[in-house]
Amino acid sequence: MEHSEKINPELYRIARKRVRRLRRFYYTVACYVFVIGILAIINLRDTPDEIWFIFPAIGWGIGMLFYAMSVFQYNPFLPRGWEERKIAEILEKEKTKQQKQ
Repeated sequence: MEHSEKINPELYRIARKRVRRLRRFYYTVACYVFVIGILAIINLRDTPDEIWFIFPAIGWGIGMLFYAMSVFQYNPFLPRGWEERKIAEILEKEKTKQQKQ
């Protein structure tokens, strides 16, 4: 890490953690494509009249969708900025609670 500017260690830690999660996600996608591809080949070679590989593809695919939402920090159920507002609210409550003690 050769940067001329000083990097906030906390921000660097957060960025590094996100990059690791992204790397694991891409590895998981590669495994998904490989395994489902093998299952498709086996299915189409051995029992072409019964297409069954689609079921593990759909099941695993749904799991991958939720994993992607987690990795890319996308939540369609909560508005943008909800988490930050909730954190600020909880911190304020804790601060008030400690001041009363």
